[in-house]
Amino acid sequence: MSALAELMSTPAPKPDPRGSELPTCPVCADSMIAAEASAYLSDNAISYLWTCDTCGYGFVTKHRVNKQFGCQSLAS
Repeated sequence: MSALAELMSTPAPKPDPRGSELPTCPVCADSMIAAEASAYLSDNAISYLWTCDTCGYGFVTKHRVNKQFGCQSLAS
């Protein structure tokens, strides 16, 4: 027995903010979805390592953060 589903879409009130920030590969122009790694740097910046699944090209992006993050220990 086959199933039939109806897809109803409604316009999002605001576009996904991360969708516009995702990079494309500078070599083959493929869309990048997720960074392979990230690192918090001491100068209030986060560094992301990207590798293209299509052509294998790798690159790093850096983004500044507005405030410094801190770690808090959890009480047991």
